Amino acid sequence: MNHTPDNQHGFAGRLASVFIESRLTIILIIASLLLGIVAVAMLPREEEPQIKVPMIDVMVAMPGATPKEVEERVSIPMEKLLYELPGVEYIYTTSMPGQCLLVARFYVGEKMEDAIVRLNQKLATNFDRIPHGVVPPLVKPHTIDDVPVLALTLHSPRYDHYTLRRLASQLDDAVKNIPEVAETKLIGGARRQVRVLFDPARLAARGLTATEIIPKLQQANLQSYSGTLQSLNTEILLQTGRFLTSAKEVGRIVVGVYNNRPVYLDEVAGVVDGPEDPTNYVLFGSGKGQPEEAAVTLSLAKRPGANAVQVVETVLAKIETLKGTLIPSDVTVSVTRNYGETAAEKSNELLLHMGIAVFGVTLLILFFLGWRESVIVILAIPSTLALTLLLFYLYGYTLNRITLFALIFSIGILVDDAIVVVENIVRHLRLPCHRHRSGERGGQPDHPRHLGGDRRHSAHGLCRRADGPLHAADPHRLLRGDDFFAAHRLHRYPLGRRTGAEKEDLPQQHLSGPRAHSGRP
Repeated sequence: MNHTPDNQHGFAGRLASVFIESRLTIILIIASLLLGIVAVAMLPREEEPQIKVPMIDVMVAMPGATPKEVEERVSIPMEKLLYELPGVEYIYTTSMPGQCLLVARFYVGEKMEDAIVRLNQKLATNFDRIPHGVVPPLVKPHTIDDVPVLALTLHSPRYDHYTLRRLASQLDDAVKNIPEVAETKLIGGARRQVRVLFDPARLAARGLTATEIIPKLQQANLQSYSGTLQSLNTEILLQTGRFLTSAKEVGRIVVGVYNNRPVYLDEVAGVVDGPEDPTNYVLFGSGKGQPEEAAVTLSLAKRPGANAVQVVETVLAKIETLKGTLIPSDVTVSVTRNYGETAAEKSNELLLHMGIAVFGVTLLILFFLGWRESVIVILAIPSTLALTLLLFYLYGYTLNRITLFALIFSIGILVDDAIVVVENIVRHLRLPCHRHRSGERGGQPDHPRHLGGDRRHSAHGLCRRADGPLHAADPHRLLRGDDFFAAHRLHRYPLGRRTGAEKEDLPQQHLSGPRAHSGRP
């Protein structure tokens, strides 16, 4: 019997009563756990959080200018101009010989599309302020998804930087076919380049200069559509010229006329088809006295919202299928960055620690409160975390550094709440006024022969005597002497229903201590 009216319960009490008395509670708990397991399996995992921080690079070239001139004529005026944009938090500028790089960083939460539009409009409306000799700016946006999740380094003691670069380019084309892969970048190696080395003596002998040969080379390396030819109900596209494909074709370009005969390029210059002059190097070293090997690194970024673990596994499986065909056996592919592995490791470790925390709290409750309370804890905490992960999946969140920290923080709150709430419930149920609740659910009544009569009603009366020694005493001890008589009289005369005459009829000689002078029956 609950002596507290239902209208005295608050919102939390009424909500708890609905779930306590409903038979659907067990079904909801099981459904929560199953949905949480599905959400854990389907949640994308990545290393970097999905934070919207638009960053836009503005690159401006000023050929032939010193860094000081670039700073004074380009960098400083552009800083003042772009800082007028709404939403810009910081601007970083780097001035170099012949060029400068300006990075505009917007506030967190700004939309990338709006930031790009505002920046381009600002530059377009101020083209008249561009100094003479400055190339129009190049705008390139960057987001958190541009950070590579996987880096593959191709190295071999047999091949040089030029050969490895060509091999990595073919590997890049094969990996780009994977839908979840966004941006790829080759680092290191030497690109293919056709170089024309002029011979000044031969040029002077044929009355030619390098300045008049360069436009002819550009014109020869040209392909365009000149029109159509219609005949017999058929239309044929006309194409003039074609791109140069080899050093031999470049050498047979006519660059002038001397003594009524054509002058070919290979007569006045040497044509070399090979690697470009290196500007950077990538070397792979394993230590232990082994020599360093030539290497090329292929970095890959994923699409926004894609699972980094799944993308990495797909790419590595694709690489395994290409070994022996596209990738020679004497070329080693080493994984030098794998954010998918670290993201999976962190998320799995978090789930493991969550299980350890739940198991530890369950054991603590089992030893100090009881097995029923431990069952409540072992169901409440995983159900709450499962629903949290389900909301993560429904709202498009991912498991990353920020969300993992939030889950770790929530584990402490859940564990603390579980212990405090369950301990308070058990403590209130063990009070004399609530002993009937545990008795209705299978609890054993404490010494009914000493209480006599209706134990539930007498126990309730004992709990209402807050100022007497009966309330402060141990509810499990036997009632003796005056305590037993007081309990018996409380059963015969329920509290709050006695008249003055009934109060006078009470045998006062049996009440001793504070109860004899308290003025209450």
